[in-house]
Parts: sequence; structure tokens; C-alpha cells
Amino acid sequence: MSKQSARIAFTRTLSMLARKDPRLFALATDSRGSAALDDFARELPEQFVECGIAEQNAIGIAAGLANTGKKPFICGPACFYSLRSSEQIKIDLAYSNSNVKIIGVSGGVSYGALGASHHATQDVALMRAIPGLTVVLPADGNQTEALTRGLASHIGPVYVRMGRGEVPDVYEKDPPFTLGKANVLRRGSDVSLIACGEMVYFTLETAKLLAQNGIEATVIDMHTLKPLDEEVILDAAAAGAVVSIEEHNIHGGLGSAIASLLAQRRPTFMRILGLPDEVLYTGTSAQVFNHYGLTPQGIAQAAKELLKVRKDEPVYYCAGSEHFSQ
Repeated sequence: MSKQSARIAFTRTLSMLARKDPRLFALATDSRGSAALDDFARELPEQFVECGIAEQNAIGIAAGLANTGKKPFICGPACFYSLRSSEQIKIDLAYSNSNVKIIGVSGGVSYGALGASHHATQDVALMRAIPGLTVVLPADGNQTEALTRGLASHIGPVYVRMGRGEVPDVYEKDPPFTLGKANVLRRGSDVSLIACGEMVYFTLETAKLLAQNGIEATVIDMHTLKPLDEEVILDAAAAGAVVSIEEHNIHGGLGSAIASLLAQRRPTFMRILGLPDEVLYTGTSAQVFNHYGLTPQGIAQAAKELLKVRKDEPVYYCAGSEHFSQ
């Protein structure tokens, strides 16, 4: 099975695009290694800006570049950009509608043993709450390439979060990609599994395990968390049971976005799988996922438990939810 790192796929694609378009700029905050930008800086020094360990300044510099017609991509650890420079993102980028792309690498628990200071597990919640900001989590390297090409022509501020290490390919080369439009990767009538980022691969593997037990699952890659593909989510709720899976705190991320929509439009039995609201267990990504049940086996068990609850509990019509009754 082919594997590749999303951050490497991003930088490779950005370099290719920048050679053809001198308006494309990459900015780093002493993060060339983290963001795999060494080759870009060496080959295209006139289109590279090193800002030092100063994320807030980098946002302002990028906004200035955008105001002169450039297309800046700020690249660095997601944990620092989402928290240290949140006010600058809110004012200089989103409020001002600056054409800047923030590429947060090593998101979630990618930094492993570096622990809580380097975990980015609340970034989606924060970025989703900023008006005017698009939020994207690619699933693999091939999708990241397609996303990067799209971002080069997209106008407006975007926050992208990706992991650090190699992950199995979910998509073939050159997959279709549209901001705000989720991808349905598998269809089933018993339960709908909705994932984002690197959890998408695990979720596909979960569907295979469930099928061995006679449970057919729909699998959805919700790569864009803002704007959310509401139509796909409402269709997925027709199964009567929805499980969300994310490498993020259980509060404010993908699960919260889905639950908020379904509570108002189509109340549905649901389980939110993610990282608990606590100081997290420290270890490699795989160790953290295993500890909290974010594995195909753990996700499958949660889906089975949800289906049992759905079978045992009556469901009543809820006022305002004309699409739902039983």
C-alpha cells in the first residue's frame, strides 16, 4: 500500500506551482524543516520569506503581501498558528478577507512525544468560529496535491490542517476536489461514518470490519469543515445512526458541527469520537489513537454500540424536524 506525507505532497506541489507563478509566496516561522520548505527556499529565494519565531508577525506580513496582489502561503506548526496568532487571523485575514492560506502542519497529535504544548487539538474549533475563514483537513497526500492546486486559484483566507508523518493513500492520483463538497467513499444503509483528515483511512478500514459482521456503513470524507456540506450530512442521517471521527477535541470540531446541524434539522442517534477534554496521553500518534480507541477496531465497536442503542430505544418526532419520525 502506498504511503506519503501530506506536508511533503503540499510543498512539492506548491514549489511546482510557484515556478510558474511568481505571485506565489511561501512564508515560514523558523519552520522550514517542519513544513518541508528547505527546497522551496533554496530554489525560489525571491518568493520565500523567513519570519523567525514570530507567527503573529507572519500573519501581518502575509496580509501585506496579499494586499499587493501576491498569493502567500504561511507554513508552520498548526499548534502555534492556531493559538499564538488567532487575533491576527481574525482581524488581518478573515475580517479583511485577505487572500492568505495558512498551512498548519503536524496537526492533531502528530508531534507525539513533545506532548500537550505541541498538540493541535482545538484548532478546528477556534478556526470554525471565525467568520469568513474556510477550514480544510485533507485525508492523504494525493488529496493534498489536489487541494493545493485549488488553493492557488481560490480567493480568500483558508486554514488548512495536515499531519506530519506518512499516511496510506485514500485516493488515487489527481482525485476530484471541491471546497465545501464532501466525498462519499462508500455507501451502506446501516450506519454513516463521517471523518476528516487522517481519520478517513481508519474509517474506511472500519467499514470493512463492520461488513464482516453484516453491517453496511456509508463512509464520508468531510474534508471541508467550513463551509460544511450540510446536504451530504442530512442524507447520511437517513441511516438513523451517525458516527463522527476526528483527531481533535470532542468539543467544537467535526462532531460538534454535525450534531448542531442534525439537532436542528434531523435529530439522529449519534456518537462523537475524538480526543477527550483532558490533558492527553503522551506518545506517538499510533499510541495515542490506540489509547483512545481511534482505531478501526475501536470505531467499529462504537458503531455497534450505537446501533444497539438505536435498536433498543424508541425515537419520537421532534418539533421542527419535519424530516424525522419513527
